[in-house]
Amino acid sequence: MRLSTKGRYAVMAMADLARHSADGDRVRAVSLAEIAARQEISLSYLEQLFARLRRGGLVKSVRGPGGGYLLASSADETWVADIVLAVDEPIRATRCAGQGSPRGCMVGGERCITHDLWDGLGREIHRYLATVSLADVIAPRACASQRMAESINGAMADGAAA
Repeated sequence: MRLSTKGRYAVMAMADLARHSADGDRVRAVSLAEIAARQEISLSYLEQLFARLRRGGLVKSVRGPGGGYLLASSADETWVADIVLAVDEPIRATRCAGQGSPRGCMVGGERCITHDLWDGLGREIHRYLATVSLADVIAPRACASQRMAESINGAMADGAAA
């Protein structure tokens, strides 16, 4: 599976927002121009992404002087999978037309022989991204590594129980 620029940039921008909206004990709105400069992402592209993130309920816009964007929920409660899905980035590893599509990727419409393998991988990727919060992304590496280990151990336990 390859995550497109849309999904990667949305996660980068949201992580930047999470990191820079905390200003001591208060929260401040962050402008897209600031994010664009720090992350080297086109401002017009960020505007498109943040329109989708706002519709998805992940960010709130603040108008006027000092305006910009705020996280709609805390960084601890904002999951990477939700960000990727909000910008219409499917989390799947198959080459079929869509999730749950009755039409497979083969010319005749049937599913390829490895469909279930790639479909399972897509589900595991989604499960992992659904356990990683923005707080994990911007935290020191040890915290993110711990969350990854817990996710893997949980997946292994789930597989053993099946």
